[in-house]
Amino acid sequence: MTEKVKVRIDGQVIAATPGQTILQAARDNDKYIPALCYMEGLSAVGACRLCMVEVSGVARLLPACTTPVQEGLAVNTSSPQLQSYRKIALELLFAERNHVCAVCVSSGHCELQTLAQEHGVTYVRYPYNFPKLEVDTTHPKFVLDHNRCILCSRCVRTCAEIEGAHVWDVAGRGIQSRLVSELKRPWGEATSCTSCGKCVQACPTGAMAEKGFGVEEMTKKPAVVGRLTSMRGGR
Repeated sequence: MTEKVKVRIDGQVIAATPGQTILQAARDNDKYIPALCYMEGLSAVGACRLCMVEVSGVARLLPACTTPVQEGLAVNTSSPQLQSYRKIALELLFAERNHVCAVCVSSGHCELQTLAQEHGVTYVRYPYNFPKLEVDTTHPKFVLDHNRCILCSRCVRTCAEIEGAHVWDVAGRGIQSRLVSELKRPWGEATSCTSCGKCVQACPTGAMAEKGFGVEEMTKKPAVVGRLTSMRGGR
């Protein structure tokens, strides 16, 4: 039997498995830490920064999804500082693109929207960018709306690690970063796309959706990614 690692999360001592991250150990013990880019079954990248936690003895905040547990680690997952930080991160996500929930197919089923409600984001304190972004409707079954993309890369990792097609990637730098298929080919012209739809199910917002759905009708099944990974002998 693998020897457990004892860590303290929000004052409670829990037994974690060596190699686990703080986020995995917390979720295994019913400790809630918010995250958008993390998905069970995919590699962790620490992109959204919503899972930042305070670790005793460390001067900076650390991403729970990529920080491994260690014996004696003391973690705080919910403090006034963390709540403020997460609220700022969510507001910046809304300000960066054009998230108009009232006309989104995923409204009511959107992870970004849900987290905003949980953290009391009722308005955004920062100026909106209002970028002029495309909506790619070239695929016969799916649509990509860049206005709603938060660059979490869940679709990128799902396509590469689960489907093995690697259709998607992120191009550009900083605020100019964009999700691209096959070196900026329209999605409908991507010859490596298998039309499996796993990337659509992994998307936490309405950025990727199936065609034919109206406002509030598009629900996702992200848990299918984790199930496929376990069935194939992955993480």
